[in-house]
Amino acid sequence: MVQPRKTVFQREIIAADAFGEPCHPVTRVAVMAAFRNPLAGRFFRDLSPLFEIGRELGEALARQAIAELGCPPISYGKAAIVGANGDMEQGGAVVHPKLGAPMRAAAGGGAAVIPSNVKLGGPGTTIDLPLGHKDNPWSFDHFDTMTLVMADAPGPYEIVMCLAYADGGRPIPRCGKGPVQT
Repeated sequence: MVQPRKTVFQREIIAADAFGEPCHPVTRVAVMAAFRNPLAGRFFRDLSPLFEIGRELGEALARQAIAELGCPPISYGKAAIVGANGDMEQGGAVVHPKLGAPMRAAAGGGAAVIPSNVKLGGPGTTIDLPLGHKDNPWSFDHFDTMTLVMADAPGPYEIVMCLAYADGGRPIPRCGKGPVQT
């Protein structure tokens, strides 16, 4: 299994909206791991080594994130930042083909697609990790975002893999319960 150079946890407890209006507290936990990209520096058609890294590292990180959350998750999301000597598709290979299964297993299931984001960047690049309800893809209340950063990663030959869980949606959601019917 790949050994991350560094692992960072971010735990947020939101008790009010941006105007200070109190809400039912929402806890969000993200875990980020910086690791050496074995495919950096050259074009590869076969990205399967990154599929396996997503699965293996995802199993460990998902369990740790759920433990940090401290209760069953309601929503989830995933993301990757690829260093300058990699490419976007390498980030996609980490988060798409095999990361979903361990994330769902740790969450006790999940019927909805796990929202995701991938970008290129250097150390200190932020990424907006999207969150969505784990079972209901149309739950507007749970469309949310965590902005994440690892100050010293990714280096040119690294990838930062991120995954997150939350025990609720946005504070005081008011956008409706699904698509508007015309």
